[in-house]
Amino acid sequence: MTLDTWILYVGTVLLFMSTPGPSHLLMISVSMTNGFQRSLATAAGDLTANAIQILLAGLGLAAVVTSSRHGFLVIKWLGVAYLAWMGLRMIIHSFRAGAEARPLPAASLQSLWLRGFLTSAANPKAVVFFAALFPQFLNTEAALWPQIAVLGATYIAIDGSFLAAYGKGASWLANKMASGLKPVVDRLAGASLMGAAVLLGVRGVER
Repeated sequence: MTLDTWILYVGTVLLFMSTPGPSHLLMISVSMTNGFQRSLATAAGDLTANAIQILLAGLGLAAVVTSSRHGFLVIKWLGVAYLAWMGLRMIIHSFRAGAEARPLPAASLQSLWLRGFLTSAANPKAVVFFAALFPQFLNTEAALWPQIAVLGATYIAIDGSFLAAYGKGASWLANKMASGLKPVVDRLAGASLMGAAVLLGVRGVER
């Protein structure tokens, strides 16, 4: 793989990342309610799922994922339902008034990691996406696995940078808002989760 090919690949991935996906919206929600530092666990979960999907694509399992239509639909809609339920729960809680409103229990780092992992893993078609993307930039006359490793690591680095940027921005916004606006923060976070569920449900190939 030449440097020119790698630069072209980076540009392609940046274009793909130009609009927020479900994982980005999840990162915004988690960062607003749990803080940027803790939201990094969610980013780690998302990137872990991406790494597994890249490995599966490299192993040539995209055809298996595509043929398992029913299994794909089950995983996808479980992920959609999970995100929608968390968002709705957060919005309903924000409307509870005064002393009756008990804070939602703090999520553990393991739970935050799992949210990121499930949101990304809920799109098995990502394996197909990677399997279709990578061959466009591979040199078939050279060893393939080192090239796949470079392409995969580059994608994860760019994805991680976008997740961090969204998370940092959301955390900054939440910190700037007055404490009395906590219900508004919860509603925005809940709406982000429900938006992530909608994107995951309507898009064929998503992050």
